Amino acid sequence: MNSYLIVFLGAGLGGGLRHGVNLLVMRLLGSDFPAGTMFVNIAGSLIMGFLIGWFAHKADPGQAWRLFLTTGVLGGFTTFSTFSLDVALLYERGQLWAAAVYAAISVLLAISSLFAGLHLVRNLN
Repeated sequence: MNSYLIVFLGAGLGGGLRHGVNLLVMRLLGSDFPAGTMFVNIAGSLIMGFLIGWFAHKADPGQAWRLFLTTGVLGGFTTFSTFSLDVALLYERGQLWAAAVYAAISVLLAISSLFAGLHLVRNLN
């Protein structure tokens, strides 16, 4: 199968998952704070760390699966472009503290989650 088609299909799946998670988080926590985007970026980073660790240390499923899962599904699922827009909107609304906290928590926990995913794979038996 063509690599572009593989990525395209994965990105569609990831985008659909992102939308579902955003709707669920909005229902649970409201829409005053972009918690859905923050959750997606943190969860996506954890999953990316796990997958990359798995591919490197446990089993490589091949280029097609790597492209589908990482570039496709996770590329469609994670939302750093939306993250940037959310920071800008909070800033534009005069919510400087919320913008700074949102940006700091998102970046720090996303990177930490990636390392956590790598750690989990490295310690699997």
